[in-house]
Amino acid sequence: MSPINKKALSETDIITKFLLPAVKKAGWDDMTQIRQEVKLRDGKVIVRGMAAARKTVKSADIVLYHKPSIPLAVIEAKANKHEVGKGLQQGLDYARLLDVPFVFASNGDGFIFHDKTNPNQLESEISLDDFPSPAELWAKYSAYKGFTETQLPIVTQDYYDDGSGKSPRYYQLQAINKTVEAVSAGNDRILLVMATGTGKTYTAFQIIWRLWKAKAKKRILFLADRNVLVDQTRINDFQPFGQAMTKITGRKIDPAYEVHLALYQALTGPEEQQKAYKQVDPDFFDLIIIDECHRGSAAEDSAWREILEYFSAATQIGLTATPKETDEVSNIDYFGAPVYMYSLKEGIEDGFLAPYKVVRVDIDVDLQGWRPTKGQVDKHGNEIEDRVYNQKDFDRTMVIDERTQLVAQTITNYLKRTDTMAKTIVFCNDIHHAERMRRALVNCNSEQVAKNDKYVMKITGDDEVGKAQLDNFINPKKAYPVIATTSELMTTGVDAKTCKLVVLDQNIQSMTKFKQIIGRGTRIDDRYGKLWFTILDFKKATELFADERFDGIPEKIIQTKPDDINDPDSGFDEIIVDTDNDNEDGRGHDEPDGFPDDSGPIDEGDWTTGGDDEGGEVRKYHVNGVTVSKVAERVQYYDTDGKLVTESFKDYTRKTLSQQFASLDDFIRKWNASERKQTIIDELAGEGIIWEALEQEVGEGIDPFDMICHVAFDQPPLTRKERANNVKKRNYFTKYSEQAQLVLDKLLDKYADTGVLEVEKFDTIKVQPFTDIGSVKEIVKGGFGGRKEYDQAITELEQAIYSTTDKSA
Repeated sequence: MSPINKKALSETDIITKFLLPAVKKAGWDDMTQIRQEVKLRDGKVIVRGMAAARKTVKSADIVLYHKPSIPLAVIEAKANKHEVGKGLQQGLDYARLLDVPFVFASNGDGFIFHDKTNPNQLESEISLDDFPSPAELWAKYSAYKGFTETQLPIVTQDYYDDGSGKSPRYYQLQAINKTVEAVSAGNDRILLVMATGTGKTYTAFQIIWRLWKAKAKKRILFLADRNVLVDQTRINDFQPFGQAMTKITGRKIDPAYEVHLALYQALTGPEEQQKAYKQVDPDFFDLIIIDECHRGSAAEDSAWREILEYFSAATQIGLTATPKETDEVSNIDYFGAPVYMYSLKEGIEDGFLAPYKVVRVDIDVDLQGWRPTKGQVDKHGNEIEDRVYNQKDFDRTMVIDERTQLVAQTITNYLKRTDTMAKTIVFCNDIHHAERMRRALVNCNSEQVAKNDKYVMKITGDDEVGKAQLDNFINPKKAYPVIATTSELMTTGVDAKTCKLVVLDQNIQSMTKFKQIIGRGTRIDDRYGKLWFTILDFKKATELFADERFDGIPEKIIQTKPDDINDPDSGFDEIIVDTDNDNEDGRGHDEPDGFPDDSGPIDEGDWTTGGDDEGGEVRKYHVNGVTVSKVAERVQYYDTDGKLVTESFKDYTRKTLSQQFASLDDFIRKWNASERKQTIIDELAGEGIIWEALEQEVGEGIDPFDMICHVAFDQPPLTRKERANNVKKRNYFTKYSEQAQLVLDKLLDKYADTGVLEVEKFDTIKVQPFTDIGSVKEIVKGGFGGRKEYDQAITELEQAIYSTTDKSA
């Protein structure tokens, strides 16, 4: 038997014939400890116009596990023509995502072993026969982590597996493991920061499951401040707890259950008899999970903080997408620094969260302001205070019907231009604004409302009919409601996976609130074609994207009065002055005046600023007959770091192509060498090149070959029709039989109409006009002499199409 020629083997062959045998020989179990082709990311979505494409991502060749919950090592393979350590840097990237200290790279000759647990020799070369055993790596890993004997049963407890193949994503697994490790080490105050849409509740469930199954925690309380959050959790992610779980209702805590889900409001209130949490001893719960902990429970003087303080002996884990850091409210002061953070930026880069485009709409009265005439009265006969009303006033202290109508019509026009059934959330200033917006949208969409009167619904805290439709709105299988107008109720915790349009007609200065609202659109649902979403901004709220803290770690903000600046004993290292007493942090990033803080599930009320001479609310004026118009409407794209993308898609494509092909000759050589051109087209689509978007910028009917030559190398492009005609002029078909000539001529027409994919697809000849020529067998066998000859003819046809003898290249 002749020896194997390693140099001729593919990467897959190297894995199969050399690496897996070496790993299994070292004692690794193929069923539970070895996983191949582990896909860690989904691939970033690139959006231009109405088109989107996912970037292709590579998978880790092999990941080794101690248990499914604990990855230990990454093995990255390369073909033998490469140096043994060629794949090491790629492996280190996967190891970072998995948070593992061991990386092996190999070309089949041996391994380069990168060992973070050995700082004296980070990298060494070992033979195939010397691959470490599971016990060796686990011992090194445990020592590296500093696990004690008492920690081991907890940290090695498996996560819940329902047998469906679903497992935690890499960042969820990191969050779960780091939290479980912290609890096992005796840390009782833990903060997890994960962007909206990244599965905080699923992560919380797996944390509880592992601690509960390991008997490290016996009674658990999951706390939230909105009923929808508790119900979604109970029905969905927490369902496996089954009979061990209950929702606390009627202010009764039943000790027969082990997992308790509760609203703060069900456990406490201003009256002593409402403080249901006191029914049980302070040590009753040993684990408390606080959902959306940036809200009420974070404030020291909150009525809800008393629950956490009563059960102070319990381990308390705070979950949030937006940790709140102000002088009055600090998650970090209470919980400590986050044990793990996964940001919106990371989620979009990885392809787990949807990117967004922004349509900014400027309205003339917003930019220029509006002033009443002398003695002018509003619709209710109230004389209007004489001053200039601007964007911050509209729909708070001043309602202009024509402005509401213009916003509603703009929303409607956008949906008609894109998708009239796209789930849409319109964020308004208060519930009365939400009701007016609902009416305006109903009138603008009379045809849709005639089909179903739930096309537009107001979903606010005061509206039982609207709230009853919330589940239908967030259910992808339910078509209606399509448009939801709201103010506060839907800012957080509403899992609207298929929301494609987020409308901002609300004054938003709070970074916390802004990120929560943006989070309503960031979920991806491939099954329903939701890969990206649009933000339609009427109030310049998206200027917050430019804030350097948009997706960063929150900083502590100190609020003070001007007089305090001169106080040498104030103890402030940094003072951010709020001289106009407008509740802003000196940088314009806190709750706008007149809005409730987010200490509760409030969505009610007509919030206005200040007070009149008698201590009552400022009157909200309501006028009509004002001429209102759009000054500008422009589309903007933001990258994952919140920076405005100024390059055109053509520029993006040129930059991407220059990384793929060194020169025009390099591209043509690779194109001609490819057996099927669609392979290259698909690979480039995997890099985020959207051919439809390019066509919009460059021109329609241009072949990807010419598109690349033109965009990347400044060559004059030919259309597909011109290329097809050039082939026909050369009498190219004469060497084939009459039937074959007819088939190739029709394939050339197909190419001119739709592109090279139709030429390469064998199924193309199974439909008209080819069925008029003959059956598939008659065409292939009779016309060309067989399948091999047919495939060769297709290859030669493509060579003729892309011949460089014409002006194309």
